[in-house]
Amino acid sequence: MKFVPMLLLVIILVAVSVLGGTFYIVDETQQVVITQFGKPVGQPVTDPGLHMKLPFVQQSNYFEKRFQAWDGDPNQIPTKDKRFIWVDTYARWRIVDPLLFFQRLRNERGAQSRLDDILDGGTRNVIAKHELIELIRLSNKAFLEPRKEATAESIDQKKLGEIKYGRETLAQEVLTSASKRVKDLGIEILDFEFKRINYVEEVRKEVYARMISERKRIAEQYRSEGAGEAAKIDGQRQRELKKITSEAYRKAQIIKGRADAKAADLYAAAYSKDPEFYQFIRSMESFRKVLDANTTVVLSTDGDLLEYLQRPEKTW
Repeated sequence: MKFVPMLLLVIILVAVSVLGGTFYIVDETQQVVITQFGKPVGQPVTDPGLHMKLPFVQQSNYFEKRFQAWDGDPNQIPTKDKRFIWVDTYARWRIVDPLLFFQRLRNERGAQSRLDDILDGGTRNVIAKHELIELIRLSNKAFLEPRKEATAESIDQKKLGEIKYGRETLAQEVLTSASKRVKDLGIEILDFEFKRINYVEEVRKEVYARMISERKRIAEQYRSEGAGEAAKIDGQRQRELKKITSEAYRKAQIIKGRADAKAADLYAAAYSKDPEFYQFIRSMESFRKVLDANTTVVLSTDGDLLEYLQRPEKTW
């Protein structure tokens, strides 16, 4: 019976501790700042495990140890060369001094709001000091295209201009500027990136029209080059054809000359053997060429043809 009051006392103390929040647990991904009547007391608790605080009067405030993301709202920003563009940015940050963080920002929502001002403002300042080409290119490395002609014609490196900084340098410039402004906030900005860059709608239409015009110019150039190459091939074909035709004509004339010479030799040999028969054959060939079925011939009595017709019994 003597142990009953003590047991009741232990139960009451445990109940008070639990209800008053004497014990609190710190996860590996968390860090805690203890406040008493709204004011921080002691050092931040960063070690994971079970910890104690005064019940009722003290409160534990939990903050993340892990990296956190900041996603900026897309903003319309003018560049140094007066090009209006939409810029969407992204950054990662973490709490490095939870006590200072609590004193200056209170919670993550306050930190996100403050980062909006710092990073958006830094982005505007950096972009306003540089031309658009610095923002969209990383280096002066030449563009790669499937055809060498396209690289030489459609993309003029000198026309684009040389860059001095590049997008990564500009992002680092924003990060450096913002990091200086968050040192007294208990946070650290780990990195900053331009997530997306695009023209505003009005300028985008002009850019698309210029791109279409440029592509048409290149296509017309290719067509012109193709027509020139076709004319060159056709001219070469015509030259080859004339050469072949001329060579064939020369050979044909040689063959014809040889045939005529051979025929002349045969005629001469035939004439030398029987001149009268040869003369008769030549006369018949002549009549074959000049007479047809509708021709009426009047022959002289002393003509050779009539003589030949009147002596059919003669053998040659």
